[in-house]
Amino acid sequence: MKVEIYSDVMCPWCYIGERRFARALAAFPGAEEVEVIFRPFQLDPGAPDAAVPLKRYLTERYGPRSEAMLSQVSAAASGERITIDWENALSVNTRTAHRMLRLAEREYGPDVQRALLERLFDAHFSKGGDVADADMLTRLAVEAGMGEQRVRDYLASDEGAADLEREFDHARAIGVRSVPTFVFDGQYAVEGAQPASTFLQVLEEVHQRSEPESGSAVGGEGEDACADGSCAVG
Repeated sequence: MKVEIYSDVMCPWCYIGERRFARALAAFPGAEEVEVIFRPFQLDPGAPDAAVPLKRYLTERYGPRSEAMLSQVSAAASGERITIDWENALSVNTRTAHRMLRLAEREYGPDVQRALLERLFDAHFSKGGDVADADMLTRLAVEAGMGEQRVRDYLASDEGAADLEREFDHARAIGVRSVPTFVFDGQYAVEGAQPASTFLQVLEEVHQRSEPESGSAVGGEGEDACADGSCAVG
């Protein structure tokens, strides 16, 4: 089974959803036969190239409702033992982080990609890190198991940029409008940071189906906000 998870480093529900899915996968008897790959999606392609305080950025973007959004996310994150430091978190364009995740998967494998994503989430939400900073990206990539010189050379070039744009286009073409979106065997999709029990049920059902029905991978349009288990773009 192949599970493709469309996510963005700046999306708190992607962090929460990844944790919940990981728990479900750990409880799934056929886990060793499941390949998990993270696919790129940008909630805010126009996010600044230079990091700015995330809380201020969200307030400017969403207005008074941002406080309720942050409270809801914090409560859900706490349930997954994730600490979000809204006061020190930074908002920045995630394009370079996506390039790194793509390199990790292509040259080092899904396990290294997942290890890097976990570090990026932690740096972004819990440690006030700038996920567009080359030095920090290099350090996290090396910690995840990537080669330091390869990473530095990659970041100093535009390698992978065109391919990344094609992946963004592909996500939009198949109807991805919110993240996280979990696509199972290219046929079935689950949107949002669902409970671990839901993910486990889906894993079991997809595993049992020998002849999957054809159909659209993902569903409807989203609102430009982060609530109810996912972050969406209009």
